[in-house]
Amino acid sequence: MSRDQSAFENEVDRLYKRLDEEAEAGGYHLNPDREFTKELVRGLLTNQERFGYMACPCRLASGKREQDLDIICPCDYRDPDLADWGACYCALYVTREVLDGKKKVSSIPERRPMKTAETTPAPKPKTPEMSVQPGAQVRVSLSYPVWRCKVCGYLCARNEPPEVCPICKVSKDRFERLV
Repeated sequence: MSRDQSAFENEVDRLYKRLDEEAEAGGYHLNPDREFTKELVRGLLTNQERFGYMACPCRLASGKREQDLDIICPCDYRDPDLADWGACYCALYVTREVLDGKKKVSSIPERRPMKTAETTPAPKPKTPEMSVQPGAQVRVSLSYPVWRCKVCGYLCARNEPPEVCPICKVSKDRFERLV
């Protein structure tokens, strides 16, 4: 192994360790297949060198950060993929069931909408200014339900509560739908 290759592999080991520690601290799990996972980490580092950001190694990045924000690892699709399939699209992150061998990872369908070079992001609607009287009931329309951890109060807006609270580490059944 050349000196450059050796330095790259050391970087792979460091990033793998950091991602694993961060995942576990946040209630997530890396794929238990260490060699497979390290190959994904190599792809993340390659994309970091190529684009300046760690785009998902299993997706085609444009090289323009603003167009690829949704696929910078961890991508916007990780949590719904974990909830529906037990693993994210590239299978870097897996659920406890997969980690424990109770569930096998299979092919995960792509959630990312097709983007073309001609596609430009739609302008974001302006949020209207509101004045609300104290005690008044306000109805708000949200894109996602808001989940609250009944133990520590952690809030998250997504289709399903997280498998494990990233703050206090309780399981998803300890969450309540707030909004």
